[in-house]
Amino acid sequence: MMESFGADLIEQLRRNLGDAFQAVSGENLDWGALLVQVLGQLLVSVIYLGVFLGVYLILIAAIRLGLGERRTKTPLYIQMRSGLRYLAGLGALVVILAQFGVSPEVLKAMARAGFMVLGFYVVWVVFRRLIKEGTSRYRMDPSIRQLVENLFAVIAATLAVVTVLAQFGFDVVSIIAGLGIVGIAVGFAAQSTLSNFIAGITLLIERPFRIGDWVTINGQEGKVVKIALRTTWLRTRDNIFTMIPNDSVASTDIINYSAEGVTRLNIPVGIAYKESAKAAREVLMPVLLAHPEVLQGAGMEPRVLLKSLGDSSVNLEVKVWITPDNLDVRPRIMADILEQMKEALDAAGIEIPFPHLQLFIDDAKGLKPVLEPFYRLRG
Repeated sequence: MMESFGADLIEQLRRNLGDAFQAVSGENLDWGALLVQVLGQLLVSVIYLGVFLGVYLILIAAIRLGLGERRTKTPLYIQMRSGLRYLAGLGALVVILAQFGVSPEVLKAMARAGFMVLGFYVVWVVFRRLIKEGTSRYRMDPSIRQLVENLFAVIAATLAVVTVLAQFGFDVVSIIAGLGIVGIAVGFAAQSTLSNFIAGITLLIERPFRIGDWVTINGQEGKVVKIALRTTWLRTRDNIFTMIPNDSVASTDIINYSAEGVTRLNIPVGIAYKESAKAAREVLMPVLLAHPEVLQGAGMEPRVLLKSLGDSSVNLEVKVWITPDNLDVRPRIMADILEQMKEALDAAGIEIPFPHLQLFIDDAKGLKPVLEPFYRLRG
């Protein structure tokens, strides 16, 4: 029963296709001739594919032999190989479409459009290499190179699309006018995005910070990991990523801890009034000089200074310098130094006070009148 059902279904499909073909062409459908024609076209297409593939492989082998094995890993060889692969694919596509009856006008338009796209690609590769060499020569920020590459890529892609459409008879002037109207509408609808975009360009030009710097922006401290066209990305010490709009970044105060290289840490320490600041300094200095992360260069020697006289303590301030590489672990270094200083002060018998209050009452006898009867009883 299933075999009979399948045969009836195939016969019905064949009859329906034949009726549809006859309604369109006015002729009866010859299944045998159609099958022979399709198989012949597919066979010819496979042959053409093999020919173009063989030519591509021969050219690649010749280039590899001429350049040598070491130079085949360079970007120039990779781009050349991509171009040859693109030309082989374009030629195969045009020839195969010709086998299926595509008009010569369309084939010519496809060939012209394909060569123009290849031309835009070559211009893009050359321009990108010039940007890379220019930014390396003048030591420009990598984010500026990324910005210029993105802008040129958008412009080149837009021109390429318009040029390709023009080869197929589309009205380029109308397309450009339509894009201009759409651009104006998008500009009004995305004022905030455009504001962040312009602010991002300003940040890349002025460079108040670079990727890898430790900064404080809008009260948020973190390491700059990315400067995009719309936002700036920070990674906090808790490994939390924060994206701040560039418009907000450009209009607020920015504190850059990495801009000048080495950074000084100010660590407060309090001792009791009865203790000597000089004695505390003599105890703390060996701790600072022995710490591996504390710099000892000229002008960056660690110091212990008397900062102020507080309500309950003599306030000292320890000043040490660290390298930019240690900014990532600055809290750990501060905690480590503070712990070692406390142990050294405890070992030296120097008191670290806590806030306390002494109350003095003039002409007061205290608790003596209350406790005096108990003293007599005990006597």
